[in-house]
Amino acid sequence: MVVLTTPSIDHFPIVDNSFIDPSLFNDVPIIDLSEPDSINLIVKACEEFGFFKVINHDVPMEFISKLESEANKFFSSPLSEKLKAGPAEPFGYGNKQIGPNGDIGWVEHILVPTNSEFNYQKFASISSLNPDNIRAAVNDYVTEVKKMACEVLEMLAEGLKIHQRNVFSKLLMDEKSDSVFRVNHYASCSEIDEFNGNNVIGFGEHTDPQIISILRSNNTSGLQILLKNGHWISVPPDPISFFINVGDSLQVMTNGRFKSVKHRVLTNSVKSRLSMIYFGGPPLNEKIAPLPSLLEGKDSLYKEFTWLEYKKSAYKSKLADNRLVMFEKMANS
Repeated sequence: MVVLTTPSIDHFPIVDNSFIDPSLFNDVPIIDLSEPDSINLIVKACEEFGFFKVINHDVPMEFISKLESEANKFFSSPLSEKLKAGPAEPFGYGNKQIGPNGDIGWVEHILVPTNSEFNYQKFASISSLNPDNIRAAVNDYVTEVKKMACEVLEMLAEGLKIHQRNVFSKLLMDEKSDSVFRVNHYASCSEIDEFNGNNVIGFGEHTDPQIISILRSNNTSGLQILLKNGHWISVPPDPISFFINVGDSLQVMTNGRFKSVKHRVLTNSVKSRLSMIYFGGPPLNEKIAPLPSLLEGKDSLYKEFTWLEYKKSAYKSKLADNRLVMFEKMANS
């Protein structure tokens, strides 16, 4: 990702709030991982929403607070200093530009790999930051969140009555897993008053291409998901819980039974928003296709592809594109 000159506020996309149904704000499924019936509830949430909130998780709040503190130190630094930690190509610091195809948003971010060593010395140029502290904070946090992701994936496999309980989680546990970690910062945007109550887009509508995404944010609103009926709903902020997205790869592996959720982030005119996302991805050479045990005599909706093939295809697309359409069997028959 190449960091270009920051666009003016006039260039940022906006969203019409009249298409957001406030009566649906509290429809987000809440899964208590300590409850014995949570397996069936998770399967239902993945089928109906592709998204749910997790409570009673085992991720220590100490790790959450430590990483958030380090991230806030970084993002509060002058832009000239932050740019020394980029450009994000693909890893490092990025600002406003989302991907190589012209998408922009009111966001800055840090992107790092989770299964290979990253040069945290990029952050040493900012005097208030200690690269070793950032590395330790990221590693502690990602280790715990990865455990939760694998637990959820194994519960899903059990709920789907798949004999191999680790059929999904083993892809994240593989030492060659192509998982990444991203921290997004959305500065408060007082300029939105210029748009008659509409909001500037922080991160445009999209699905996540990986298997599963684990998200948390500070106590600031902005995240929205798209329902099957075409309504956008706002997700109430919750700084101590986690939100989980079904990714495109999991949709394919379940032959469309689970749906990859389309989501976006709107700016907040009063408070900045900090979100931290673990994207659980398979190894680059892993073949992605519907699991035979889930076909049950049905035709496969997708042709087989490797994660590397899909990753390259997704990177070439626009943010809001339906990336899976090129891999649907009907589209290529």
